[in-house]
Amino acid sequence: MKDRVQNANFPKTEDGRVYHLGIRAGEVANRIITVGSMSRAESIGKMLDASPKLFSLYSERGFLTITGCYKSVPVSIVCIGMGAPNVDFFIREIRECLSGDMLVIRLGSCGCLTDLPVGSLVLPASSVACTRNVDFDFVSGDPWEVPYRLSKPVSADPDLHSALRDALEITRPPSLKNLVVSNAVNASTDSFYSSQGRQTSFQDHNASLIDHLKAAVSGITTLEMETFWIFHLAASWRGVKQSSSAVNPPLATVPVVPAFSGIPSGTSENVEVLLPSLVGNTSSRPVIRAAAAQMVFASRTSQAFITPDQVNELEKWSGRGVLEALTKFGVAPERLHPISGSVWGPIESSNPLKALL
Repeated sequence: MKDRVQNANFPKTEDGRVYHLGIRAGEVANRIITVGSMSRAESIGKMLDASPKLFSLYSERGFLTITGCYKSVPVSIVCIGMGAPNVDFFIREIRECLSGDMLVIRLGSCGCLTDLPVGSLVLPASSVACTRNVDFDFVSGDPWEVPYRLSKPVSADPDLHSALRDALEITRPPSLKNLVVSNAVNASTDSFYSSQGRQTSFQDHNASLIDHLKAAVSGITTLEMETFWIFHLAASWRGVKQSSSAVNPPLATVPVVPAFSGIPSGTSENVEVLLPSLVGNTSSRPVIRAAAAQMVFASRTSQAFITPDQVNELEKWSGRGVLEALTKFGVAPERLHPISGSVWGPIESSNPLKALL
């Protein structure tokens, strides 16, 4: 199966599907949980309402999107894997498929730099990026360069952050005494190994990196690979309207037919998402709000690692808590994607979904 791409600047197929996630407008909701694990996405998907039937699409590039409703509120779960490049695909491509506000909560695992026990939940109020300096001479050393670079912090959306904290406390099972820390700073890295201070057979010049991070960043608590990039893109986006002149370069992609019976009422072959320009009332522009819940899987101080049973308990609780936070967060109806033509809207069972050939 192959389909022509319309625009090399922002590749989409002829029916409006984005190049990497494989989705199009109406297949992703304004409220989104993003995870790195397929099994975690599927587990949270089981918490969604039985009706409407879940929409599920696994793209050729390895992204899984599940869209349905939780307590009658449309929500999507998107599994993106790991790292900054996949975050970039996720945020940018969903933003182009979505009208109105975009609420994103990252639910993922992390390593902890403090004495918090494994199984704790950390809700970072801000995040910094720690990245490998490719201009540094990692073979011979370099007196003129540092091996790692540290960014300025970027904050979570304060309202969504607070809503997430409150929802996790409300949904906490009585048997779970896990700590929830909400005033922490996270560091997102570009490597699980070198820029997180792990020692391997590579000469990474990182033996003192964690000590340096603790000294340089007040309140630093966790290490992982995605949160900073989500916060950064959310803070950077201002809803600039882009031109959409179409061309037909000799490119092809392989969209995946979503697991869905029937076609939403009003769905067209190609759905345009209209974004406001920077002219006019700024309060009416859509926004991207972002927050994160990080499950402590590994302690970098004690070297302890979470057990499978602890993971199951923690994912059930935090998954439910994130769903509650998103669906109870108030968004005005005019700031939501239209129901007409969406996978959470009315279904015409007489029109089966066309296969993409």
